[in-house]
Amino acid sequence: MSLHDIKVETLSGDVVSLGDYAGKALLVVNVASQCGLTPQYAGLEALHEEYAPRGFSVLGFPCNQFKGQEPGTAEEIAEFCSTTYGVTFPLLAKGDVKGPDQHPLYAALTAFTLDDEHGPDVLWNFEKSLVSPAGEVVGRFRPGVTPEDPALRAAIEAQLPA
Repeated sequence: MSLHDIKVETLSGDVVSLGDYAGKALLVVNVASQCGLTPQYAGLEALHEEYAPRGFSVLGFPCNQFKGQEPGTAEEIAEFCSTTYGVTFPLLAKGDVKGPDQHPLYAALTAFTLDDEHGPDVLWNFEKSLVSPAGEVVGRFRPGVTPEDPALRAAIEAQLPA
């Protein structure tokens, strides 16, 4: 199965296929509104705004698996993201990024392992997976890698037309 075949539910309850994003580079990020890394929303929105005209989108995937830091309902999450950080990038329905109820999207994303001591598991909120316009996972970045990080920006640039 290709990443483009995976169905996801949006925060508003619509079911879409990642195939709807075919031809775009994606940065899929598990997000949380009550985390010390939550200010990364601002940088993610800036990336989205800067690169969207070149075929890029951030996709936020709210997750409550890390110390209950995303307890809100879909409506609360949408309101928080919009009001606090001006988020315009798509937000998906809250789900699991690890464990027995892991969403199929994250099963595919974590098949791309990082070359470090932690293996393929998502370690914390705001881990980032970069997906090529062809739907292949081409990079993963741990939570401490901010949206402003030159290595992340270079990886995104490499997936976009000049």
